[in-house]
Amino acid sequence: MIDLPKHKKIILFDGMCNLCNKSVLKVIGWDTKDNFVFCALQSEIGATFVKNLGIDLLKMDSIILYESPKNFACKSTAVLKIMNSFGGWWHLTQICWLVPPFLRNRIYDFIAKKRYQWFGQSDRCMQPNPALKKRFLSSAIPSDLGL
Repeated sequence: MIDLPKHKKIILFDGMCNLCNKSVLKVIGWDTKDNFVFCALQSEIGATFVKNLGIDLLKMDSIILYESPKNFACKSTAVLKIMNSFGGWWHLTQICWLVPPFLRNRIYDFIAKKRYQWFGQSDRCMQPNPALKKRFLSSAIPSDLGL
């Protein structure tokens, strides 16, 4: 069982995407308040989250920000929520909320569609080093998450 404090948010990401893996490492560096833990969509835990949230990975396969069983965000909304949590100059990204979600997600989808072509793909999910391992979900899903 994972000891996951209720105030943690979970970023589910494409663990085989080089862009996604590099982005996770950047988020870890910018997440000075330790708000986030991470989970690859391809992992057993990631698959459980996706199934219980009713998300079709054929339609949306790159990022989900899980805050609670009834509060999660995908695509550009997830990215903006993550960036806005960092504070400092990252608050400038709030201007992006003025762009309607359908337009933000079109841009997001274009990048997501090309991400393997532009940044490459691994044949397996990223394995965090021992120093980062505590930031990744790697055992049973905690019962307090409602999944």
